[in-house]
Amino acid sequence: MILEYNLQFFAKEGPGGEKTEEATPKKIEESRKEGSVAKSKELANGITLLALFITLRFAMNFVGPRLVQLFQKYWGHASGLLLEEFNVRAVVEILFEVSKDVVIIAAPFLVAGFIMAFLANKLQFKWMVTWKPMQPKLNKISPISGFKRLFSSRALFDLLKAVAEVILIGYVAYTVLKKHAGEVYVLFDISIQQSLALLMDIVWELGIKVSLIMLVIGFADFLFQKYKHKQDLKMTKQEVKDEFKNTEGDPQIKGQQKQRMRQASQRRMMASVPEADVVITNPTHFAVALKYDSNEHTAPVVTAKGTDFLANKIKDVAREHGVEIVENKPLARMLYYNVDIDREIPPELYKAVADILAYVYSLKKVS
Repeated sequence: MILEYNLQFFAKEGPGGEKTEEATPKKIEESRKEGSVAKSKELANGITLLALFITLRFAMNFVGPRLVQLFQKYWGHASGLLLEEFNVRAVVEILFEVSKDVVIIAAPFLVAGFIMAFLANKLQFKWMVTWKPMQPKLNKISPISGFKRLFSSRALFDLLKAVAEVILIGYVAYTVLKKHAGEVYVLFDISIQQSLALLMDIVWELGIKVSLIMLVIGFADFLFQKYKHKQDLKMTKQEVKDEFKNTEGDPQIKGQQKQRMRQASQRRMMASVPEADVVITNPTHFAVALKYDSNEHTAPVVTAKGTDFLANKIKDVAREHGVEIVENKPLARMLYYNVDIDREIPPELYKAVADILAYVYSLKKVS
């Protein structure tokens, strides 16, 4: 019997070829909205764990005496829970008191843990509130997607990371406890204050070493997650083109629109040539039409301009409607390159243009 497999189930390439292009800002932003960011839980756990042990070290003067009081206070109730005094109400009252005291003792650690957990994630990615990760998705329950995730490079890295954590943390815990094994045996022979101080030293040493291991592993994990996230966001050339079309519009359509706009602008420009006072040429490559109306403008205005084929069209329309054409090569080039359509000429060209307009007006008077 021959089994056939569809290898496309395992293909990374999407439609449009291999994913070789860096993710666009739009793709990155959409990924963040979906809750997909480069982050390491181990790094966040390491920072939070380190903060908790540091808090324990500095808050021991607050926590230690209260633990002793808690022990002494409720150890004394043990004798009261005899059969003749044992009842549900008494147990509930004691549990309520214990819970209240435990919350007070744990408050510094809860606050420090919350703040550091927030900052640890904030350092890895920008804060954004989104509900999309909570929405159900079919690919999360798809057997094929689950199979691919199970044998992915990410899954292999997570496995190696977990094994490294267990080995390193286990080794550190073993060495620390072995080092202090002799001290642990004397806990029952010393006072409770001395026992707490001794346990504090052991827990502090163990906690700091475990936290540093978690930080090292977490930092390596964060670098991998950042690299993997960047690779996962890569796009095919076709995806980049499609995104550009969706955001900026189809380049071909935009080109056609610009062409139609240029044609409409040229038609409006050519319609203004018959109303011009003069067309200045160089004479073959440039043509600039000028009009001066003292009631509307303080200086002559360029109503049309063009080069080569368009310049010849401007001159043809000018001849057809009796507009005077004057050859002045330097002035024609100066006007074409420095004055936009429907703009007044600059003051430095007033005299040169005024001389030409005076000549044109004198011709009209003669005729």
